Amino acid sequence: MNAATDLETSSSRFVTVDGIRIHYNEVGEGTPLVLIHGSGPGASGWANFSRNMGPLSKSYRAICVDLPGFGKSDMKPAGVPIPGWWAEKMGQFLDALGIEKAHFIGNSLGGVISLKLALTRPEKVGRMVLMGTGGSLPLFTPWPTEGIKAILGYYEGTGPSIDRLRAFAQQFVYDPSQLTDELLEKRLKASLDPRIVANPPMRFTPGMVLEEVWRDAGLARLPHETLMIWGREDRVLPLDSAFVLLKQIPRARLLVMPQCGHWAQWEHADEFNATVTGFFG
Repeated sequence: MNAATDLETSSSRFVTVDGIRIHYNEVGEGTPLVLIHGSGPGASGWANFSRNMGPLSKSYRAICVDLPGFGKSDMKPAGVPIPGWWAEKMGQFLDALGIEKAHFIGNSLGGVISLKLALTRPEKVGRMVLMGTGGSLPLFTPWPTEGIKAILGYYEGTGPSIDRLRAFAQQFVYDPSQLTDELLEKRLKASLDPRIVANPPMRFTPGMVLEEVWRDAGLARLPHETLMIWGREDRVLPLDSAFVLLKQIPRARLLVMPQCGHWAQWEHADEFNATVTGFFG
């Protein structure tokens, strides 16, 4: 095994939250920093943040979680509100670990979950980095984007395949040549977990509430220092999605990374790690 695989294995943990077994990786000491992944096929905490956990653990108690419905965690019940249910579980996750307050990094779905937690339990959240975050709408780009369609349609029709996964992944990065066969095979294997195939976490079911967080008047009262990081070439949640949240959140600022898609933490890992370390202080 290589060093990254060793670290992933040695840092693996489980905790039961409200009857749901949640998997997470924990590395380092100090101020808690919780990293929440996005919703793409094969997503998990470590898959999203493998290039960040080691460097960030030098300054923080870095915790990347598998949301229920992803990775090694238990499944998400069908029909629960999105992102509200996940935000509730993340608050309870902190309680179960005895963490009074943590900084957050949220990627895409993880960003809107972090934002919802800040709205509902503001005392649990320190500073937030929202990276290509959900919870808003683009002002100019046609919606839904091809990237969003790829996520929502991955398990429909003929179902998962390496070609479908490759097409999805190419929507997520600026430079598709970085998508190695090893990376795609790992994501495909994770996406083929029979539990997830039977109950895809992003499948919309009758009665499900998809909360429009950008409409929440509480955004204008959020006290949290917030850094939004966006890839200029993001084709999943495009840059013009940032502007509604930037206008509403009083202490928000925006960093735009050029030659970067939806995975800023992966495509520009060194810059990302240095930037968020400086922001959290």
